[in-house]
Amino acid sequence: MKKYPLFLGILMLFFIFSCSTTRKTANTGKDFGQLKLIGQYNVPFNFPYKGTLTGGLSGIDYDAAAGQYYLICDDRSALNPARFYTAKLYFSDKSFDSVQFTAVTTLLQPNGNAYPNSKTNAALTPDPEALRYNAKKHCLVWSSEGERIVNEKDTIVTNPGVYEITTDGRYIDAFSLPAQFRMQATENGPRRNGVFEGLGFTPGYKYTYVSLEEPRYEDGPRADIRDTTAYTRIIKYNSATRQPVAQYAYKLEPVAFPATPPNAFKVNGISDIMVLSDKKMLTIERSFSTGVKDCTIKVFITDLTGATDISRVNSLQTDTHFKPATKSLLLDFSSLGKYIDNIEGVTFGPVLPNGHQSLVFVADNNFSPLEENQFFVFEIVP
Repeated sequence: MKKYPLFLGILMLFFIFSCSTTRKTANTGKDFGQLKLIGQYNVPFNFPYKGTLTGGLSGIDYDAAAGQYYLICDDRSALNPARFYTAKLYFSDKSFDSVQFTAVTTLLQPNGNAYPNSKTNAALTPDPEALRYNAKKHCLVWSSEGERIVNEKDTIVTNPGVYEITTDGRYIDAFSLPAQFRMQATENGPRRNGVFEGLGFTPGYKYTYVSLEEPRYEDGPRADIRDTTAYTRIIKYNSATRQPVAQYAYKLEPVAFPATPPNAFKVNGISDIMVLSDKKMLTIERSFSTGVKDCTIKVFITDLTGATDISRVNSLQTDTHFKPATKSLLLDFSSLGKYIDNIEGVTFGPVLPNGHQSLVFVADNNFSPLEENQFFVFEIVP
């Protein structure tokens, strides 16, 4: 979603390193750890790279074999064709030195063409938000939020989607879209800019989880400054068949601050997930209120164990007999004492020279000079 106009945390992790897939993974366990901030790096505003403007970095994933990061850009082909970048991040257990872009790749439609911008064909314009690298299949999976514009001049309704592509951007296939997540001109289904913001694979890549940023219309109101019991959804897919196998309810925190003026835009939702095991994941909740410069970013350890499969539940307002996922706060970025922007991506990075795992976050600046393309690197201290 676009933003409109603990320095220490407890992390229950143990590390599993897979030689067969080269993916660095972690499961929650009984061992406690702490998050220690190594450093921060900001990419300059509108930094030019190979004929494109960098910015809008909305998802990040690490390819351990190549030692590189994939970064999806949420430019809706307005500045340059929809795309993703690869980059190198240079850091140790003591400092974070720089980010170097190494390639830019255009996302391609099934017909092999680049995606058009909204002026050319709004119905085909994507809204890229999340990206993950599947080291087992050597391919990428990315998500689009679609579009929903309903006013006196236009009605543009485009479904969100999750797509599997090659590492050079060519379309392979789409994940099946459950009927509950089809965009509609009426106030049904997903809200605009509140759809597929996060995704991740279970260890071994058997399942793919996809998170909805905000509640569907049928599932109740959006998060507000008071606890409004705002529930969004997490979808579980079979990665091989790309078919959904379950859905789970996730309760959002209230919006952190009132907006100024009071009726101005404010939001809280899931901006990304990082899957830890078959049942556990990190969830990032990003709260923003007009009139407040910072975003409020909270990271939770979320557990789906015992949560109800709500695939057949159309409305979480009318059918309240379900058990949502449980969650516990891992990190509140406000504890860092720094300006925190629109963090929308998280990934495990490499093992540090001291043997500890790294954790990397990226913020989307929405191509605004008032916002920042931030990278934060943490060390996970056992």
